[in-house]
Amino acid sequence: MSEINEEAVDNVEVDNTDAVNAEAENVSENAETVEKTTPTSFKQVEDTEPHWYVVHTYSGYENKVKADIEKTIENRKLQGQMLEVMVPLQDVVETKNGVKKTVSKKMFPGYVLVHMIKNDVTWYVVRNTRGVTGFVGPGSEPVPLTEAEMKKLGVKIPNQVIDIDVELGDYIKVVSGAWEGTDGKIKDINAGKQTVTIDVDIFGRTTSVEISLTDIEKL
Repeated sequence: MSEINEEAVDNVEVDNTDAVNAEAENVSENAETVEKTTPTSFKQVEDTEPHWYVVHTYSGYENKVKADIEKTIENRKLQGQMLEVMVPLQDVVETKNGVKKTVSKKMFPGYVLVHMIKNDVTWYVVRNTRGVTGFVGPGSEPVPLTEAEMKKLGVKIPNQVIDIDVELGDYIKVVSGAWEGTDGKIKDINAGKQTVTIDVDIFGRTTSVEISLTDIEKL
């Protein structure tokens, strides 16, 4: 990814807040030029798998943007397409009145990370969230973070991608783990976490449980 790759990510030093803020301000000059576009006027090149994208926001809006996107995900039931929203933080030691204290501060003020499958719907949700000025990338085309960038930003990289052909409504059997021997109908799939959700009966009550794809087989 062009804007944040060399200058913003590689030069991050956890103990130097001023340096981090200076890099973020430099990147924001390019991100400010992104204009809002609706899906009717710009067709996205769609992802087949989820990736992490960097979103530029107005200063001070990072947590509100995160909360608003998460609310939209819940309201529109987009959990299978938009997996996680993150405001990168770093621990900084501050001295006040002679007392040292460790506090968490934003690693990149004015930026939010979104883990999603890029398509017209998810792109539109992010771009039209209040406080968002645009994705970091050339023009209107978001560019996913590389693994190296993800590591430096504290994003967890899955060790294994599990390939199992299941869809919503499929019936599966749990073959290992705490729910071994349980059958159920898939009501949700989380591609990022590599889990499915099924309903199970616990003491006469129906309860939703999340199960790893490694623990199931399709019936």
